[in-house]
Amino acid sequence: MRSRKKFSEGYRDPARVKQVASTIGELSQSFDEIKIIHLCGTHEYSIVKNGLRSLLPKNVKLIPGPGCPVCVTPAGHIDAAVELTLSGVEILTFGDMFKVPGSKQSLEEAKADGGRVEIVYGLADAISIAQNNTDRNFVFFAIGFETTSCTTAAEVYKDRIPENLTLLVSHRLMPPITEVVVGMGNLPFLGLLCPGHVSTIIGAKPWRIFPEAYQMPTVVAGFEPLDILTAIRTILEQARNGEAELVNEYKRAVRSNGNTKAKEFLKKVFKKTDGHWRGIGTVPSSAYELREEFKNYDAAERYGLHLDMGEDIKPGCRCHHVIIGRAVPTECPMFLEECTPSSPFGPCMVSSEGACSVWAKHGGSIDASA
Repeated sequence: MRSRKKFSEGYRDPARVKQVASTIGELSQSFDEIKIIHLCGTHEYSIVKNGLRSLLPKNVKLIPGPGCPVCVTPAGHIDAAVELTLSGVEILTFGDMFKVPGSKQSLEEAKADGGRVEIVYGLADAISIAQNNTDRNFVFFAIGFETTSCTTAAEVYKDRIPENLTLLVSHRLMPPITEVVVGMGNLPFLGLLCPGHVSTIIGAKPWRIFPEAYQMPTVVAGFEPLDILTAIRTILEQARNGEAELVNEYKRAVRSNGNTKAKEFLKKVFKKTDGHWRGIGTVPSSAYELREEFKNYDAAERYGLHLDMGEDIKPGCRCHHVIIGRAVPTECPMFLEECTPSSPFGPCMVSSEGACSVWAKHGGSIDASA
């Protein structure tokens, strides 16, 4: 059996990468401009870190979309977490959420003002902390797409959550927001590169709507350089031939029907509801909320929280345009000026999956093409 290291190296092999890039160059000659949107912060990290845009022709543009979970978490939900921690409830959340600005404060700033905030790796970690500190009340700020939603659902379904722990649920679903972005007529994307992590849970099938209803070549891709370039080549081949099909390039991790057990947990614990996406608005059936039988775990119910939108985007910030692919980070006037990784003004500059953060740290540019 091949070792994981050797397997990964195969998808980074310079000769194979160069060969696929050359084919992309030949295919691109059939088009004036090609815009391909992807939906994953890890894809953007891999694209920038590996300099993949420099291997592409100038008319092939890879556009980052809404692939960063903390970037799209509503400011109003952060405001609720800040309110809770300043009232004496301890917030447990992922590290990426710590510095994301709310309407007025981030959790980091709230902690400096006396709030209690602790970084955890997930709900299982939060459960352990709450069980060992029964004299304190905790709220787990549950954010993320389907990939992390299923871990939340699994712990809730196992009924392991102690009385002193509740959940502030802000999970979001990727296919509905993708329809919103793709459906914007002024953003003419030729193809869609689907997120590998999310697809390991939901499977490849939910992405069929894009080739069927929108006539977009659609590829589920992994994260190695060859994965991404192969997906681009497949999209261009389909477009040249006047085809629009769903291709699962990431078969080593993604099944057609996804992870059956994970989806079962999601269905039993959550129900779909309309969800607000930061800087975008309300998207039908794009969020999860706890089912009635699990409402005793709902922080909004226990503490009487009103989860409004808050001030999502502050004047001057173009994070909302970056999220939907209307702009790239360098087109925001605040990029690396008022907004930096050490002092983020907008949510896209905080997370390792945020496009602005990735570009700021690793020199991203849409014009890196050869």
